[in-house]
Amino acid sequence: MPALAVRTAGFSPVKGMRHLALPTVELDAAGPVGDRAWCLVDVAAQRVLRTVQHPSLVSVVSRVQGDELSLTLPSGESVVAPARPSGETIVCDYWGRPVDLALTDGPHSALVSDFLGRDVRLAAAPRGGVVFASPVTVLGTASLDLLGVDAARFRATLVVETDEPWVEDSWLGTTFAVGSAEVRVGGPIPRCAVIDHHPGTGVKDVRLLKELVRSRPTNAAGEPMFGVYAEVVRPGTVGGRS
Repeated sequence: MPALAVRTAGFSPVKGMRHLALPTVELDAAGPVGDRAWCLVDVAAQRVLRTVQHPSLVSVVSRVQGDELSLTLPSGESVVAPARPSGETIVCDYWGRPVDLALTDGPHSALVSDFLGRDVRLAAAPRGGVVFASPVTVLGTASLDLLGVDAARFRATLVVETDEPWVEDSWLGTTFAVGSAEVRVGGPIPRCAVIDHHPGTGVKDVRLLKELVRSRPTNAAGEPMFGVYAEVVRPGTVGGRS
């Protein structure tokens, strides 16, 4: 079985917040363990907040510390507390499909509401509940080097070592060993305007989406493809090299 050398592996515990490169990531049948375990909700509208509409969220760092969730704003202001369910549940729209969420108690909601200037609630999500498509995404280093951009813009689960740009386009249906896990590559990933925003600040600073539209295949909606989805076929641990 072919193997992929993983340069970085990571995710964000809270959907839309800073994508973090982590020392190790556990993969199981549902994807990276701990990935997007929480999300932010507009309760009145019954909607999960989307990064593309609230890009400043990427400047907020979320980390799990034992049984506590820490959130740190760009100003340095932070909270560290358990994100315990309040007993309230809500069904929200996430890209046209309903998802059952459990609202939480604690200081997290107030901190982010003040930061965004609107009322939001932190909610616990079921595994995969606020994941757009397949749970694992993969990018090759050669493709990133050709573009000359930070991998963090694409928020990939795995960045893997490659020698040829766009070689990942040819991996459909192939199963690879990654660390002690195995993943089967699926289809290409359509990209949206989030990639035009700085991965640390959320400020729009490049016109990468238009560049990709000119140089890459697009789907029926005109979205350019970059990177590939994957599903876990054998659970295991993946660690990055840097």
